[in-house]
Amino acid sequence: MKRKIWVAGHNGMVGSAIVEALELSGENVLKVNRLDLDLRDQSSVTNWLKRNRPDIVIFAAAKVGGIYANDTLPADFLYDNIVLATNVIHGSHLADIDRLIFLGSSCIYPKFAPQPIREDALLTGSLEPTNEWYAISKIAGIKLCQAYRKQHNRDYISVMPCNLYGEKDNFNLMSGHVIPALMRKFHEAKIEGSGDVTIWGSGTPKREFLHVRDLARGVIHCMNHYSEMEHINCGAGSDQSIFDLASILRDVTQFKGGIIMDQTKPDGTPRKLMDSSRMRSLGWEPSITLPVGLSMTYDWFKKHVAHKI
Repeated sequence: MKRKIWVAGHNGMVGSAIVEALELSGENVLKVNRLDLDLRDQSSVTNWLKRNRPDIVIFAAAKVGGIYANDTLPADFLYDNIVLATNVIHGSHLADIDRLIFLGSSCIYPKFAPQPIREDALLTGSLEPTNEWYAISKIAGIKLCQAYRKQHNRDYISVMPCNLYGEKDNFNLMSGHVIPALMRKFHEAKIEGSGDVTIWGSGTPKREFLHVRDLARGVIHCMNHYSEMEHINCGAGSDQSIFDLASILRDVTQFKGGIIMDQTKPDGTPRKLMDSSRMRSLGWEPSITLPVGLSMTYDWFKKHVAHKI
């Protein structure tokens, strides 16, 4: 018998990849557009859940953005994401839905956490200031899942991805994450015949990047094989410096110019590599290498985005 699985945030980069993977595996996926259901309205969310009775909820809805967006819109990132998480998690409980998967972010961990970062590093130090608002909302979501598990015996779990990229990413230069923003910069520089591309920071911080399709496989794997109080990391297992990432993107986009680092701009956390050994012990491994994933993403960008900018 097919399970009914509601993917909250099904139109986003993460949600759409999860929907695609679930449908390919034969699951019955429930989707509802934001015009028909405002996730910021608790009573509407609860009533929708009671009417539609999904067996499982996958929470992939979030207000997301890069360093600039997080740093300049702190109230939006904190309020919106806390409200979204609270309404869906509490609404699922009120609708007597016993299984929920909450998706967080590696930014939940302290700025100077020991590398690679284990799950037990949570709340052991100060957060990176430029995205602490988003991080706090995700920590609240983790703790909500743990609280409903502890108090109401709900089978709610949390999965923490590393930095994600892929089809349907946000390619806005001001609000996008590092990969889509840089990809667009290199593409536009190539089209305009520019000599150089300028990148924020020193280029030395290191980041871990996972293609969104690998995350989707990981989330479904956890849905079927993981049920613990503690959240679980889902990462690629290796990291690259921002300068090395830029060099790969320069090759992928076939930009022939140089790379200039603007060291007057912030770097963010110096390194952020997660320990995903618990995830791998469940039998999941990433399958898409960074160069291949970036090429796939660039192909999608050229087809769906480039002609609009």
